[in-house]
Amino acid sequence: MADKASLLPFTPVLIKLLKGPVEYLEKSSWEQLLTYQAELTRFLQQLGLTLVLEKDDGYAYLEQTKLDEEENVAGWVRRIQLGYEESILLVLLRDMMAEFEVGEASTRELVKKRREIKEYAELFFKENPSRVKFIRDLDRLIDRAEEMDFLEKVENSDLVDEQKFRIKKIIKARVDNEILENFKQQLTEHAAGRI
Repeated sequence: MADKASLLPFTPVLIKLLKGPVEYLEKSSWEQLLTYQAELTRFLQQLGLTLVLEKDDGYAYLEQTKLDEEENVAGWVRRIQLGYEESILLVLLRDMMAEFEVGEASTRELVKKRREIKEYAELFFKENPSRVKFIRDLDRLIDRAEEMDFLEKVENSDLVDEQKFRIKKIIKARVDNEILENFKQQLTEHAAGRI
């Protein structure tokens, strides 16, 4: 059994990164990440991983380095398959984040009630069968976004619609501006075509 002295000084934050993103709110892990950024980056490169550190937004995560021209990867990082409706919700959450960042926010974190997320989602759908099904499934989709670590429940409530969620900035890594604009355009065209 290895003793503590033989461990690399960044081992705790490395383990956290292998499990998922690390945010600035996790003070000790974030400080360790910043302190050992260079050493950690070199070590990860040897494993076929790349550290992506977004200091301004306060998050970091790992990407797998492509091993060959067929874009095969080592398989270190857990990949999440998203369904169509889950993708729609992530794009809508990302759009909320974009609006929040453009506005004059008095806080660094975007917190919304479940009801507000559902109301925002409804704006993108006209009255049609797709809208009815999507709205009916929104609670399940919001719970799924929380499981995937894009939302964090920050305040519970007896009324489900009054629960508050922090929309995590890591969503910007999953849904960049180009994806956001393309998907919003497709969603608008799809909704308009089904009137």
